[in-house]
Amino acid sequence: MIKLIATDMDGTLLNAAHEISEENIAAIKAAQHNGVTVAIATGRAFYEANTPVKPTGLVVPYICLNGAEVRDEAFNIMHTSSLSRSQISNITAILDRYDIFYQVYTNFGIYTEDVDKDLQIYIDIADKAGNVPDVDKIKAGIQKRIDQGTLKQVDRYDAIYERDGELVLKFLAYAADLDKIDRAKAELAQYESLAISASSRGNIEITHNDAQKGIALQAIADQLHISMDETMALGDNLNDISMLERAGYSVAMANGAPETKAAAKYITESNEESGVGKAIFKYLREVNGLDV
Repeated sequence: MIKLIATDMDGTLLNAAHEISEENIAAIKAAQHNGVTVAIATGRAFYEANTPVKPTGLVVPYICLNGAEVRDEAFNIMHTSSLSRSQISNITAILDRYDIFYQVYTNFGIYTEDVDKDLQIYIDIADKAGNVPDVDKIKAGIQKRIDQGTLKQVDRYDAIYERDGELVLKFLAYAADLDKIDRAKAELAQYESLAISASSRGNIEITHNDAQKGIALQAIADQLHISMDETMALGDNLNDISMLERAGYSVAMANGAPETKAAAKYITESNEESGVGKAIFKYLREVNGLDV
């Protein structure tokens, strides 16, 4: 019996237009109607994760920033796992040495030192995904985030680290030079207190080692008195592997990274083909015995 489902967002629940398909919405609602808890598990900050979910009317708990923040269905923060000052110093020293651009995610927002570099990141990500980047649309999206206050431009990050009450939860680093990325990732991985993952080939997502999707999924399952054998996880990239390895029913997307597919027991259709919805309906029928 499946009692808890966790799904990644980008490349998984969301299509290329960053929307949740009607089939995916219907499957999540069917699961919830039959007593199954469905959670979003994403590398996004909450204020960006909730944007594509809100229009659907879905009410779900959130595992954000790869597990650095967990929120319940009412958006209350249940847990945070922040980086210490010494961890921040180690991370920034490596990224600066390789001249790798990065954003800083905190409990107050997302910070950047260079909006033009942010634009280039999103253009390169679209290119690597095989999509033709709509530069004007990307620019408009960045400006909207700045206007809403979720993306904040600063001259230097240093002041953030010293600010009372502001917790650094994640670094998102990006470089078009993949050799740089690989070398920096190898150095960062030497610190056992850090969790190093990625949501695309050219980036590095850095959190505290306690901040992993799999650990957060385990915590939610424990809180609900659900065994991990009764959980299902869906994802497409490296930051999803920790929950795929722990879940009783693990599903990778057809468009997923090879390492992610290797960690999963089942491969569903791509995010453009509502693979999440198809997998949820499949398991609700085959495992839970439901007529959906």
